[in-house]
Amino acid sequence: MAYEINQTLPRSFGQLKNRESSVSVLGSHVRGVLASLLPHYGLLISFLVLWQVSSTRGWVNPAVFPPLNVILSALWTNLANGALLDDIAISLQRSGTAFAFAVVIGIPLGLFMGQFRLVEQALDPILQLFRQTSALALYPVFILLLGLGETSKIFVIFWATLFPVLLATIGGVKEVDQKLIEMARTYGAGAPTIFRRVILPASVPAIFVGLRLSATTALLLLIAAEMIGANKGIGFQVMNAQYNFQIPLMFGAILLLAFLGLAANALLVLLQRRLCRWSQPSR
Repeated sequence: MAYEINQTLPRSFGQLKNRESSVSVLGSHVRGVLASLLPHYGLLISFLVLWQVSSTRGWVNPAVFPPLNVILSALWTNLANGALLDDIAISLQRSGTAFAFAVVIGIPLGLFMGQFRLVEQALDPILQLFRQTSALALYPVFILLLGLGETSKIFVIFWATLFPVLLATIGGVKEVDQKLIEMARTYGAGAPTIFRRVILPASVPAIFVGLRLSATTALLLLIAAEMIGANKGIGFQVMNAQYNFQIPLMFGAILLLAFLGLAANALLVLLQRRLCRWSQPSR
C-alpha cells in the first residue's frame, strides 16, 4: 500500500507541475497580448468602458446615449433579419463607384500634371478653386443638373474623393528624387522607361496616402448624400432611426459606418505593404 502511494505521489506532483507551467505560459501570453494592445487601443478601450458604465449607471441619459450592449444588440438584430444588408450593399455600391471613378481619373491626371509643369500651372488655379468649394455646398447644384437619383449622389461623392487622389499623385511625382531620373538617363533610359521604372514606383506611396484619404472621404460624403432624397442606404437608416427615435439603431448604423471605414483603410494599407515592400522600414 505504501509503495502504491509512493508511486502515485510523483505522478500527481508531475501533473500539478505541468498544469502550473501551462498556466504560467498562458499568463505570459495574455500579458504579451495586453502589452501590445494597450499602447495602441488603451484609450479607445477606456472610452468604450466609460460609455458603457456611465450609461448603465445613469451618469448620462440612456435614452440619448444607450449602453453599448443595447446598441450592439440592435445592430445584430437588424443584420440578422436582413434589414440592413440591402442598405450596406447599396451604400457600398454608391461609394465604391464614386471611389473607382476618382481613382481612374485622378491618378492618370495627377501623373500627367506632375510631369509637365506647364500643364500643372494651367490647371492648378481652377483645381484649387474647385477643391476649396465644399461638395455639400455644390450638392443642390448637382441635384438640379443630374436629378435626385443615383447619379447626383455618386457624383457628389466622386467630387469630394477626386481631389485627395489627384493632389497626392501630383505631389508624389514632384517629390521623386531627380538624381534617380538623371541616373536613368545616363544609362540610356528613355522617357517611357523612366516613367515606368522610376517615377511611377517612387510615386506609389504618396498615391496610397491619397487613396486612404479618398476612401474615408467617400464614406463621409455617403452619409450626406443618403440623407437627402434617399430611401435606402446606411445614411438613410441613420436619419430614419433618428426620426423614429430608434436611438440604439442609429448608433448601430454609425458604428457600422465606422467599421466599414476601418476595413477599407486596413485593406488599402495591406495592399500598400504588398506593392511597396521596398519602402517599408527595416526592423
